[in-house]
Amino acid sequence: MVNDVEPSKKTEGAPDTNSPLYIHASDYPKQMHVHDTLTDNNYADWSQEMMNFLFAKNKVGFIDGSIQKPGKYSPDYMIWMRCDVMVKGWLTTAMENDIRVSVKYANTTSKIWFDLPERFGKERSPRAYKLKQARTRIHQNGSSVSTYYTRLRGIWCETQVALPTPQ
Repeated sequence: MVNDVEPSKKTEGAPDTNSPLYIHASDYPKQMHVHDTLTDNNYADWSQEMMNFLFAKNKVGFIDGSIQKPGKYSPDYMIWMRCDVMVKGWLTTAMENDIRVSVKYANTTSKIWFDLPERFGKERSPRAYKLKQARTRIHQNGSSVSTYYTRLRGIWCETQVALPTPQ
């Protein structure tokens, strides 16, 4: 048998790569992980893309507050602080300079994350209105059915994000 070690058992001294407190050696705070920087008019798309990235990195708990900051004398305190600063760097690197300057003094990434919808979430109503107009004005105009459907489906999906249907 090639591998006698059970996959669920951690090797002594090896880092737990599944832990949200784990930082890969290639991670650094000024990495740009989303296609566009946050501006005054792209919050919905930016936040969704950033959430996907942070989910893939197992760091969503830092922005939603579910990974609580440990006490100052806890053995995890410095590890948590390092991770929070890393996530803060990822967020702020993906923001326009004016926005970045306005959030740089926040104590935690969750404070930044919860402040952003208050500032930029109001873009949804005008955007939803424009999408509704686009939905009524869209025409096939000689394009293939799949191209037309893809454009229409994009408008539907974006409308759902900008103006979600109540459950």
